[in-house]
Amino acid sequence: MSQFESPCLSIAIARLMAAAETISTHSAHFAIWVIRADYPGGYVHHDCLWPEHLSQTWQAWQEMFHSSGAVHGLQVPPVNLPQAEFTLAVDSPPGAAQASYSSRLMQQLGIHLWQWVFHGPIQSSLSHSQGIAIGQSRQLRLRLEVRDPNLIALPWEIMQPQAGKQAISLSQQILFSRTTSDVDPLPPRRTDATLNILLVFGQDSPEHEAQRTAHQSLTNGALDLAKEAEALAQTLENSTSESLGMNSSTIPVAKHVDTLIQPTPEELIEQLEAKPYNILFYGGHGVPSPDGGLLFLRPNTTLSGTELAQVLTRCRVTLAVFNACWGAQPDRHGDCPIPRSSLAEVLLHHGVPAVLGMRDSIADREALTFIQAFAQALADRLPIDQAVAVARQQLLTIYKFNQPAWTLPVLYMHPEFDGELIPPLEEGVTELPENSLTWMQKSLSPACLRSLGETEQVWPVRGGLMRVGRLPENDIVIQERWVSQRHAEIICRDPTSDLEAEPTYWLRDFSRYGTLISGLEGWKKIHHQEVPLQSGVKLKFGSSQGQTLEFIVERP
Repeated sequence: MSQFESPCLSIAIARLMAAAETISTHSAHFAIWVIRADYPGGYVHHDCLWPEHLSQTWQAWQEMFHSSGAVHGLQVPPVNLPQAEFTLAVDSPPGAAQASYSSRLMQQLGIHLWQWVFHGPIQSSLSHSQGIAIGQSRQLRLRLEVRDPNLIALPWEIMQPQAGKQAISLSQQILFSRTTSDVDPLPPRRTDATLNILLVFGQDSPEHEAQRTAHQSLTNGALDLAKEAEALAQTLENSTSESLGMNSSTIPVAKHVDTLIQPTPEELIEQLEAKPYNILFYGGHGVPSPDGGLLFLRPNTTLSGTELAQVLTRCRVTLAVFNACWGAQPDRHGDCPIPRSSLAEVLLHHGVPAVLGMRDSIADREALTFIQAFAQALADRLPIDQAVAVARQQLLTIYKFNQPAWTLPVLYMHPEFDGELIPPLEEGVTELPENSLTWMQKSLSPACLRSLGETEQVWPVRGGLMRVGRLPENDIVIQERWVSQRHAEIICRDPTSDLEAEPTYWLRDFSRYGTLISGLEGWKKIHHQEVPLQSGVKLKFGSSQGQTLEFIVERP
């Protein structure tokens, strides 16, 4: 069973403003609602206030963990709420107790974030979605869309339901990522059999340049940037599951790594166009900007996130990974963050399926540990969000829970992306033979979809199941930009125990833009629903501008 069929729950968070309010009033009212669920009752919402104790805990987190020592306060207003029910149990002491303090601070902020998001109907929707995933022996994909840019800096990856429970981004049962709905449709994807990685080293940050110069003067001949790049490439190519403590049940795929050292934009584009890369790793200096930041490829040579997005989507790169502290953070205008300005959001907006950036600066050894574990998990055919969880666990094990290393990677995934970089080795879907007897001891009535264009095409519904979408593994592949990768299914079902009744056909929509069905009152749009299909009904997938197909059932 394919991973892209895993149940998915998407949750959005946005600030509420009354008609007379503006951004400058700093309203503390928020809406949290489900924008995608796998059952009709899962689309719930609730309105809430931002609690003062969360601001206090977040302030303590920044003072404890922020790498630069500067504290960028969360831009939410002071509100007159009761004193927090749960306060930090220890003061910040010196010496050995520091680890205890940081662990409690990490845990407290994670619990407070969980309690704020998963409250009331949102928790109920999560519980039902988990039940559906467990019942199908699959993982649940949980995606969080933070629409208020003031809240993006928060470490949502550390959310945990209670003390002693696992943080959500470490789970192998709930695959956590961030997302944004302000995106272009995904372009058609390749079916890759190997990991083709382009490793790009740009200009070092001023801090790293100073460290490198000092280190070279002391060691008299330390590795230069090219040797470091070569060493990292060999690490990525030669890492194994056993070295990372994994027991893979599948045959790992091959990894091929090419390296560019401080390329010009033209050299980078030429290299991306030369081979079918599915992963871009970038390490180097960069600064935030409104159009997705600026990558310093070499001195006085930059490439913006918007410019990079054009070539990544054209070359169909599936995953972009950035070892830069600003990759998952928006640019700021004064004290206010600029919406949709982070590198990750800009790349997703243009149609890059997955982007992994850092919430804050990460040490070189921590980044190497993460990249090595992450690349090997991908080589073991894990989906991207699960591979991130595996690599995050590696960071926690080595650098400990009370240190921020495991919280720094932030994964953004396109809402249409199923997470698969390399298809898993699995058995094909078992379907009923066309002439077999159903559980009703009678043959299926043959059905088909027929195009109504100038050139007629007919696609039979084989074995009682037909998949429609843009991915090549679908039974009908429709390459239209409004059609989702996995758009809909047509299934045959026994509606009654009456032996005289005929099996019926149903349409199940999974898409982003819905499916149009003709009826007595004209075209009707269905979205994330299951409806019966009558012979002769007409269908359009995704848009009224799409091609028209007719569903036909031939009665015996």
